[in-house]
Amino acid sequence: SSHEYKLNFRKSKEACLSYIQDALLQKQWKRAAEFLTCYVESLEKDYSREHIGPSEMIWRIGTEILWHHSQSSMKEFNCFMEQMKTLGVKRYLKVCLEHVFHLLCNGQIDEAYQNLSLAESWRFGEQTAIQDKEMKLIEAYRGLLDYYSWSKQKNILLEHSEDGFSDLAVEQEMHSYFRKAAVNLKEIIKIPGVWDVFVKCYVDLLEFYGDHNEARQVLNEYAYNSKFPANPNAHVYLYEFLKRQGESKKSLISALKILHDIVPSHELMIDFNTMLQKSKKRKKRRLGLEVIFAALDYAGWKENAKAWSCLARQVKQIVISEKHLDWIKQEWNSRKDWWPAFHFSRYLAKRNWQENKSLSYEKALVAGILLGKDCKYFKYVSHQGCKAQLKRFRMLKKFVNRHNPVYLRISG
Repeated sequence: SSHEYKLNFRKSKEACLSYIQDALLQKQWKRAAEFLTCYVESLEKDYSREHIGPSEMIWRIGTEILWHHSQSSMKEFNCFMEQMKTLGVKRYLKVCLEHVFHLLCNGQIDEAYQNLSLAESWRFGEQTAIQDKEMKLIEAYRGLLDYYSWSKQKNILLEHSEDGFSDLAVEQEMHSYFRKAAVNLKEIIKIPGVWDVFVKCYVDLLEFYGDHNEARQVLNEYAYNSKFPANPNAHVYLYEFLKRQGESKKSLISALKILHDIVPSHELMIDFNTMLQKSKKRKKRRLGLEVIFAALDYAGWKENAKAWSCLARQVKQIVISEKHLDWIKQEWNSRKDWWPAFHFSRYLAKRNWQENKSLSYEKALVAGILLGKDCKYFKYVSHQGCKAQLKRFRMLKKFVNRHNPVYLRISG
């Protein structure tokens, strides 16, 4: 019967998709291609109206297979993508973008630019308005490639100027690329979203031509406009710009404070801590201690010698002055149950000593203050240092022994 036929067809189609999925997961690209061929052939008799149509399924699966298949070529991929563009008007611009990404990954810049230009001139009735966002992306990526061409011309011009020559043709071509890139890049970053690469390129253009006020406005908008999603990189770009402009420490600290609130493990927390430690204000020095403790809560910082040096230096200053021991105590109270195993085990002491003696020295100083002279980490490292007759480790041992009462006060 007709009903039974449709039911069996649907089951066989689902089974085929299941086999394709299994092959993809196991990276069996040849097997996946064979099943996809069967799937495509069977669709001639498929009259179902599913939410995700067959053409999108073929596009997504086929792209994945051709990307990884050992015997696929760029010519085959280009041919496949051109076919996919004609299968669905609603997905035309998305397919164009994916085609461009593939071309760029294979170093075919000119071909990518040509595809973007063709996509930009595409029009199809009401679909043009519906796909406005995709069109904006098409224009933005064309702007990105214009920026790439501008950058190449800029480097040529700079090389010529070093040799004492000037090339008017190169300069004019460079300005032409600048105008085209600036228009499209400026448009995309007006839309709330994460546009890191576009923002960086646009700011680079503005800075090169001395428009620092516009660059500052763009970066402030990108970092502080509540319509944009929270983005750590926005604050990084703003900080780096302010630093290049020689802005005050107050402005730099303000930018990094927000970055710290979003990503306390960011690599710029070393710079942040250093600036805060140099401040004459007690509140900022207190924040500096909080910042470096928070960074060392993350596994990626466990063997960061600079971070441990920052913490050791501040802890040592506090211990010598015997002022603000309560700062250390407050930070330590929330960590004393897990930091000893996380940072100060005997196993880590051995490994750190073998791999990086400077790191082991800084960590041993912190461990000795926080956990006392009987701490496993401190005992092992100080013993090895004294055994190797290294003067700084003998001084370290004396310092911790002399200030052991501080540990008692911190431990409460």
